Amino acid sequence: MIKKETLAEQAFNLIKKDIISGKLAPAEELPEKKLAQELGISRTPVREALTRLAVEGLVVLSDQKIATVASFTEEDAMHFMEIRTLLEVYNLEATFPLLDEVFEGLRENLDLQLKAITEGCYEEFIDLDREFHLLLAGENPNPKLRALIHSVNTGVNRAFLVLSNTLQLSAMEAYEEHKRIVDALESGVVEGAKIEMANHMKNISRRIKGYYLEEEEK
Repeated sequence: MIKKETLAEQAFNLIKKDIISGKLAPAEELPEKKLAQELGISRTPVREALTRLAVEGLVVLSDQKIATVASFTEEDAMHFMEIRTLLEVYNLEATFPLLDEVFEGLRENLDLQLKAITEGCYEEFIDLDREFHLLLAGENPNPKLRALIHSVNTGVNRAFLVLSNTLQLSAMEAYEEHKRIVDALESGVVEGAKIEMANHMKNISRRIKGYYLEEEEK
């Protein structure tokens, strides 16, 4: 049975696509009434969609519940990357003995990443990228650490990567980095996997810095 999308889910996917594509610019205001008229729906599902986008870090909701497209400075980005690196490299050490059950899921995820890149479905790649890191964290016996990794991958950290508009250039690089991490883990070389994860984080930081440099030169 194919699950029918609710109006809120449809609104979420459409607004998310416009943010990722750059049609909606960073810091642009997102009035509920205007969005509802454009989408041909009531304001309630639009409000639900904006709340969900805020959870993912793509939208910022002010105290007055005014929604704007999230924007991030290079300093913000580097601060989050520092946190993410510490969490994700350590996570491999903690979960390595428990990963046998997820290797099949990781390989399936990698196949889907490559398919999404090949077909130019970068919104789908973003979700698969996040899922890849959450699969690695899912076996961690520390629920608080799992929650932290989930937060940094689902929220603000994912958002500035999306908004940086680097995916067409960086998606294949990220896929290959993911693959090297899994190869090392399956070979039983946890220290090698930690090195590959650290390199992956460094490369993400490099790609983000490159984006901000290009923005300054425009």
